[in-house]
Amino acid sequence: MSDHDPVKIGLVSVSDRASAGVYDDKGIPALQDWLGRALKNPIHWETRLIPDEQDGISATLRELVDEAKCDLVLTTGGTGPAPRDVTPEATLAVADKVMPGFGEQMRQISLRFVATAILSRQVAVIRGQALVINLPGQPKSMAETLQGLPDATPPVHGIFAAVPYCIDLIGGPYLETVDAVCKAFRPKSAQRPAQRPAPA
Repeated sequence: MSDHDPVKIGLVSVSDRASAGVYDDKGIPALQDWLGRALKNPIHWETRLIPDEQDGISATLRELVDEAKCDLVLTTGGTGPAPRDVTPEATLAVADKVMPGFGEQMRQISLRFVATAILSRQVAVIRGQALVINLPGQPKSMAETLQGLPDATPPVHGIFAAVPYCIDLIGGPYLETVDAVCKAFRPKSAQRPAQRPAPA
């Protein structure tokens, strides 16, 4: 049995073509791989592959938070300026609070690589006791925005460093990260004492 709190994570890949079976979805497997390496907590996954339909995206987010009781929901896809890109609108429609810092930081990271990062419209919101974050559509960009650019000068913080403390503040489980992948930041007053190994 793990000493770490279990966490329920919803992963939503928004894509007309992948949801229709035209090609394989790469977003959900990439997120499961990264989160599986980044978190010490036991994870229960709730995965959804859906088309770019605003009402359907909003309904999926409500279901994952209100019924499946996810603590964290990550979406990928549908955040550009094209007519079918409606993930941000669908996310804002279910929000209790908007958390603009996440989108601002994702764009700052992506601008290190491509000038078109300013076209990305990712948002993050709180609904109930869950944090919902829109991520970029490409697996490489997902990893960069989640873990940051620790080798850059100066280093650039990834967004996931702030996720565990945010989830603390809204009443969720205590997420613990693997520092080599992503070091979470908490004020000292919010940190749990380190677990001591059980005697042999």
